[in-house]
Amino acid sequence: MPYAAITYDIKPGFEDEIAGIFANFKRADSPIMRDESGTEVGRLLGTAVFIRDAQLVRFIHYEGDFAQIGRHMARQEGVHLVEEQLKPYLASERNTETPEGFRQHFAKSLMRCISQISVPPAAFAAG
Repeated sequence: MPYAAITYDIKPGFEDEIAGIFANFKRADSPIMRDESGTEVGRLLGTAVFIRDAQLVRFIHYEGDFAQIGRHMARQEGVHLVEEQLKPYLASERNTETPEGFRQHFAKSLMRCISQISVPPAAFAAG
């Protein structure tokens, strides 16, 4: 199952404040991603957020159509609360208030994956 990484440009020196914001993150209302017609197009399997100095990276473990993740997350209340709380700590402004602005920023901040290795599910069954 694939992973993606999203970057945030933040001001250094605020690691503890930013960690506090993510510690109170409100999870997505559903891990299931759906297209405009309501058809399931993927699932969010998990996320992790890492920080050091001016680098913040959110890793997303998912299955299905990655293009739908930005659309799905743009509708989540918890995401908008975090975005609002992060504003004072961002090194550069970004438009995430509208669904389209959020999707554009989400796509722009996506890191290029150059290697991804997963253990095949059969390896767990053989255990």
